Amino acid sequence: MTLSDALSQRLVSEGLDPAYIEDLAKRTIAEDLAGGEDVTSTATIPADKESTAEFAARKPGTIAGASMAAAVLEVVGIADYQFCITDGSYVEAGAVIIRAHGNTRKLLLAERSALNFMGNLSGIATLTHRWVAEVAHTDTKIRDTRKTTPMLRELEKYAVRTGGGVNHRMSLSDAALIKDNHVVASGGITAAFKAIRAQYPEIPVEVEVDTLEQLRDIMDAGADLILLDNMNLEQTRAAVAIAAGRVKLESSGGLTLENAKAYASTGVDYLAVGALTHSAPVLDIGLDFKDGK
Repeated sequence: MTLSDALSQRLVSEGLDPAYIEDLAKRTIAEDLAGGEDVTSTATIPADKESTAEFAARKPGTIAGASMAAAVLEVVGIADYQFCITDGSYVEAGAVIIRAHGNTRKLLLAERSALNFMGNLSGIATLTHRWVAEVAHTDTKIRDTRKTTPMLRELEKYAVRTGGGVNHRMSLSDAALIKDNHVVASGGITAAFKAIRAQYPEIPVEVEVDTLEQLRDIMDAGADLILLDNMNLEQTRAAVAIAAGRVKLESSGGLTLENAKAYASTGVDYLAVGALTHSAPVLDIGLDFKDGK
């Protein structure tokens, strides 16, 4: 089954590729069936029975991934559904996100995959929103990393945006990021920087530094953005003073919700937070039948 035009357009408006989403939905359903059938539903539910069901938040949080859940519904053959909540909305427990009607067996087939996606993505959006709220008094942006679940990067980075964060590079080809292993392998920060500039003159170049001396050197070389690796607050303040607005700065390493406000107050442009995607708790969302209610 191909996704409906309405859902495809919605996905595009969210910055998501409908073909990728459809393929992902189909593969998750195939994984759940493993070449067989839902033996429980087949044995206990008449083939022609229909039900109305609601996806609802069981804990408060920021919702993301409703369109992915809808893609799962469409892939199993449920076309009658309504969005009750817009992605990015903060909801209290009990809020209905999607209401769907159709074949009961198909609703149950879609249930776990849809909930897995929406719970995971809403968890990322909820955690991101907490970080964004912590630094709201500053101009610092909360930014994600490539520490994403394999093959789910497009979705997880969408969830970060939904929670108010901003995305770092989507892939290794989007921009260059010179880290410590590149420095060791190429013979030095400046050498690595010059090699990238020579081969890819139009690509943005970010450089990771762990000393203020490295910061001065790479600023003079012309880096677009400098990542301050595991610098404490005193070093970070000094780095901001040295940069004096000439280059954007990103703090990375040792960041927590408890110290986010302090680091943002130093004046850095970004806080790089891998935890947004690799450690976000899943938001509890459930599916409940409303037959006869």
